[in-house]
Order: sequence, then structure tokens, then C-alpha cells
Amino acid sequence: MLRPVVVGLDGSRESLAAAEWAAGEALLRGLPLRLVHAWEGLPSDASQLPELEAPHYWARRILRGAMDQLNERHPQVYLSAEQIARPAADALVEAGAEAELLVLGSRAFSGLGGFMAGSVALATVARVTRPVVLVRAGRTAEDDHLPNDEGRPSVHTPYRDVVVGVDTAHPCGELIAFAFESASMRSAPLLVVHAWHVPYAPAAEAAAMSLAAQRTAEQELARALQPWRQKYPTVEVRTLVEHERPAQQLLHAAQDAGLLVVGRRSRPARLGARTGPVAHAVMHHVRCPVVIVPHD
Repeated sequence: MLRPVVVGLDGSRESLAAAEWAAGEALLRGLPLRLVHAWEGLPSDASQLPELEAPHYWARRILRGAMDQLNERHPQVYLSAEQIARPAADALVEAGAEAELLVLGSRAFSGLGGFMAGSVALATVARVTRPVVLVRAGRTAEDDHLPNDEGRPSVHTPYRDVVVGVDTAHPCGELIAFAFESASMRSAPLLVVHAWHVPYAPAAEAAAMSLAAQRTAEQELARALQPWRQKYPTVEVRTLVEHERPAQQLLHAAQDAGLLVVGRRSRPARLGARTGPVAHAVMHHVRCPVVIVPHD
């Protein structure tokens, strides 16, 4: 059975942009699209009081409006919709567990809004066991492509780069596979980013240590990518290996990207919901869609 692409809807501009992006991704992957609206309230048959039916009505309206819009714009995508009377984070985590990927809307620079408000954002991203994609409000299909020869937005030009951050000390197969697959589906270049550092050393030794560390980092990254280069021989791969903080390096590399892919190490439940500093930084500051891939 095919896993669907699942998108969380709350009626905000962010979630509608996420639904549009999710429909395009479902079409690329040949997967169905499932729309989910989480509503923490009484089930529809709990009471006939109009004031208690109002939230249920608005939830249905959000889903129906999104279904109509997506059916018109993406008639090739098989759509389904579900209203879940549970807290948003719990509903999204449960829906995401059965998904190929979970897509949510987010607000740029000022934190995450809509479904992604405060603790709901962190709880969802940190607990979902499948990849999660965050899409900014106002994101359009044209933004995923390079401008045309006249510098205007277009959906008929090649896709922008897919960028992935790789830690060679803990190379993650799920993360690298997702990035290569995404680049392959889009016929897009893949930029693999790795940041390295060396301990403090006296000035006389620092240059030699830095040169050795750079070469070691490049070799380790080449070894980590070799199996995936062989599996996806048509993907154009570039690497960026620099002495830099990982989050800062990714923020810079993703400025003109179409998609950024980063990992999140799964944590034992006793440690609570955590996303990690790199994922946290890109969630809040990168403009393009961000994919967070959980791994051991």
C-alpha cells in the first residue's frame, strides 16, 4: 500500500501554501495526497447545540475549500480529507507516522505560526517518525524553479538546487537517500554541504592542521556519498566542505535553493521533544521548503 503525502491544514496562508506544495510533491512521487485538519473539540454527534457545532462546521469548510482548490489546480492527484477531533500535535504525529512525508505551513523569521504555533511546532517535528516538510506562506510552484531568460518566475525552467547537510561523523542513509531521490525526481542538481572544525591550536600549527582537516573532511564526505552516486548516476552532485558552523553554512547555501534537507537525531522519550540546533535554526530562517528527516 502506498504511503500518502499528508498535509496539515488550519485555514491559514501558511497551511494553504503547504497544501499546494504537497500536491506538487505528491504528483512528482506518484502518491495520493491526504488533507488533515486537527480540531480539539467534541465529536459531531456529541451535541446538537449550534454553538458547539460551529467549530466543527469551520473545520469542514477548511477541508472542503482546500479540496476544491487542489482538485481544480491538480486534477491528476488523488485527494482525500479527514477531520480529527484531537489536539493538533497528537493528530499530526499520528497522521505523519503513516505518511511518506508530512507537510506543514510555517511563518518565516518570526517563529512558526498556524499549525506550527509554539509548542505544537516543536512537539510535532520532534516526535514524527517520518520526514516533515515546512513550507512558508506565499511559496509558489514558480519559486521551486529558476527564473526564465527574462528573469521572470516560471514553472517551465529547471528546478533549483536541492541542498542537504551531511555530518560525516554520523552519516545517515535515510537523509542522503531522501536528498538524492528528491534531486533525481526533479532532475535538479544536488549540493551536499559539510562543515568541519579543528580544536584550537597555536598559530604556527593552525594552518597545517586546517589543511589536513579540510582534506580529511573531503575524503570522508566522498566515501559517504559514493554508494548514492552509484545508485543515482544521473544526479549532478556538487560538494561544499568548509570550516564553518553547520547551521550558518546551511543558511548561506540554501539562499537560492529549491529544497533544503537536514537530519534530526531521534531522542529517547525521557529526554523530551527536541529538534537539535541545526534543524531549529533552518526551521526559523530558511526561505525555501525545509525537510527534516529523523534518524537514529
